[in-house]
Amino acid sequence: MSIPSLTKTSAISLEKITGTAPGLIDTYRSAEATLRNIDLLGLRAAVYLVLDRSGSMRRFYNDGSVQRLSEQALGLAAHFDDDGIVPLTFFSTGVHTHKVRRGLLHRSEKTIDLSLDNYQGRVGAIHNGLGHMGRTYYASGMEAVIEHYQQSKTTAPAFVIFQTDGAPDDKPATTKLLKEAAKLPIFWQFIGFGNDPFAYLRSLDDMPVPAARIVDNAGFFAAGDNPSALTDNHLYSQLMGEFPKWLKAAREQGILR
Repeated sequence: MSIPSLTKTSAISLEKITGTAPGLIDTYRSAEATLRNIDLLGLRAAVYLVLDRSGSMRRFYNDGSVQRLSEQALGLAAHFDDDGIVPLTFFSTGVHTHKVRRGLLHRSEKTIDLSLDNYQGRVGAIHNGLGHMGRTYYASGMEAVIEHYQQSKTTAPAFVIFQTDGAPDDKPATTKLLKEAAKLPIFWQFIGFGNDPFAYLRSLDDMPVPAARIVDNAGFFAAGDNPSALTDNHLYSQLMGEFPKWLKAAREQGILR
């Protein structure tokens, strides 16, 4: 096992977090400790957050669990990405789009920026403005991430936190897309809220390599019925459980430079 480096630096400093997002100081420090322990402090990556907005998710928006996850995503992104932004996508029966002003025009976007200077209560505010909560279709949310990532032209890998509370209604499309996406520098970390057994997500996690996909590009963990009660340290250790192995495999296969 390699000895964690003490010289590698985060994309955004603690000083900047203190000045810009003091509410995230503890979260930032927990993420730093986790990354240092697995020798990933200093890695640059784009962090995405995909949130389930199906009808059964209502209580997790109401009790603050989803907002808390968004803050934990920002705490991680501050180490990986110097823009301090997490592209956020909501999905249910399809992707929920947002009207975003670009100059004098308002355009419909599949992602919205969650930033260090604009995150408090943000998820709930956006959620409340999106209207009907539909069913559960993963593929549209995954496609929105892939589209955004490819348009960004970055050469850094993407780490996607994909949150849901149950199996999708589009299993064949999701499975096919995950297999195809294994060729891309994108890692999908699924996180389950609630008491569902998550048999389907576990099957994605265990999909064989190389029979079904070129590398293992997905991880999964169940956060239980009270996700906001998880400590930052526990959450980050779970989020980072398989990412280092994917980085190594993706480099070996030429997916990452």
